[in-house]
Amino acid sequence: MYSLKRYDFELPEELIAQEPVEPRDHAKLMVLRDEIEHRHFYDLPEYLERGDVMILNDTRVMKARVKGRKETGGKVEILILEKLGENFYRCLVKGKKIREGTKLIFDEITGTVLSKNEGMCDIEFSGDIMDLARKKGEIPLPPYIKNPPRNAEEKYQTVFARRDGAVAAPTAGLHFTPELIERIKNKGVKIGYVTLHVSYGTFKPVKSEDVRMHKVDEEYYVVSEEIAEMINNRSGRLFAVGTTVMRALESSSHDGAVHPSQGYTNIFIYPGYEFQAGVDAMVTNFHVPRSSLILLVTAFGGYERVMNAYRIAIEKRYRFFSFGDAMLLFKL
Repeated sequence: MYSLKRYDFELPEELIAQEPVEPRDHAKLMVLRDEIEHRHFYDLPEYLERGDVMILNDTRVMKARVKGRKETGGKVEILILEKLGENFYRCLVKGKKIREGTKLIFDEITGTVLSKNEGMCDIEFSGDIMDLARKKGEIPLPPYIKNPPRNAEEKYQTVFARRDGAVAAPTAGLHFTPELIERIKNKGVKIGYVTLHVSYGTFKPVKSEDVRMHKVDEEYYVVSEEIAEMINNRSGRLFAVGTTVMRALESSSHDGAVHPSQGYTNIFIYPGYEFQAGVDAMVTNFHVPRSSLILLVTAFGGYERVMNAYRIAIEKRYRFFSFGDAMLLFKL
């Protein structure tokens, strides 16, 4: 159960989606109940009923990628990951010969590398680097997107994003359009929002051969009192849109109920985990092999059932990863 090899599979490179389907809700949707159905995302309301509750993640991807140069003239690029203090940030740095003491220049702001660890640098800036990022920065795209689409900043953002803080999108939410959300509400389904600011760690592969040894990066989340009450007092089923929503809800749940909370979570969900939030079904994309995300999905949906669905998805040419197709997975 805990061997990393069990969560590996061969994925043809051409199935890694480089841009989303347009319109957003025309992506394929694989539905896993007793049997597998092949639909489109705009069919999602057919699986919802009055009294159901659907929870989405309203985090917004920041313009966290900023280009500059070293004091010596070489090009450099930073991805701002975490605030450590006043004008002091942990960043992923791309550039040659970056070491402790290196000076970086971003327009009128300079940065000094105070420490470096495996490409991650703690940098002290002379001014408000986040303000500069908002004006001149770019949205970071996943490392497997080799040919960024036009209007990437719009396409790699959910239509309901409202709270700045993520460096990666909650990708299951990318398939929703305003019209689809209205159709869902018109069925008598309540829609609520939690926040989990997705970190760059979402792209990190699991390296421990015993998956229980893996550690996930901390991510900030908020589950409000209103949302906890909506979930606990519902008359129907609970749908979680994405692994990020599932992690936020489980971070706020105990004794079979959701409780309002906020803070940093490093919850790691893998097969054998006992779910507490009462989620009946989740919407999720098709994930990277050997990742914490596929471990979460197999924990929820069952190992054989989910891995068989992945084999079928490859046979049917579903599109994988952030800009790919979706799965609606019911808990059995």
